[in-house]
Formats: sequence, C-alpha cells, structure tokens
Amino acid sequence: MTTSPSSIQVRDNPAKHRFEYAAQGERAVAIYSLEGNVITFIHTLVPEALQGQGIAKQLVLAGLASARERGLRVVPQCPVFNAYMRSHPETHDLLADEGRKLLGL
Repeated sequence: MTTSPSSIQVRDNPAKHRFEYAAQGERAVAIYSLEGNVITFIHTLVPEALQGQGIAKQLVLAGLASARERGLRVVPQCPVFNAYMRSHPETHDLLADEGRKLLGL
C-alpha cells in the first residue's frame, strides 16, 4: 500500500515527546525533548514497512510547523531534521543558537 504525502496525518503526542504517524500496524515517530522555548529533535524512526512514502519528511514538516506555531526555537540533532533544515534556508529562522552551530551557520 502506498500513501500520498498529502494523506499522511501526523499528530503530536506530548505525553511521549514525539510526533507520530500510524498505519499498517506500524508507527513512525520523530522524538523530541522540550526545555523552555527550545525543542530538540533527537531521532526519527520510520519502520521498514512505511519507508519510501515521504513519511519522514511529513514528520519533519509537522514538527517544524508546530515549533513555529508555538514560538519555539529548534535544535535539529536528528540527522533527518538536520538535513532538511540545512537544505531549506526558509527554516533557519527557527534555529536556536545550538541549532545554528549544528548547521554551521
């Protein structure tokens, strides 16, 4: 089963500190920590059964949109978030000082 990116519904699960997408009995997650006004994206995991459907990107987009809406600064420790933010300068305004250092800005 393939899923179009527009049909992927990601939700924030604050109790577990992660953004989630569930399908086919599997769960893709973007794990974060939150301290004050800084959200640190730590790890993104997409199970093999869900790979190749753009889910990791949707997790990143949901996480960054939430950070923007909540006025949070971002530290992209997770390689998926780091790579996305590195190649999308329009997200650089979200970076905390530590995040800017991670991206070499």
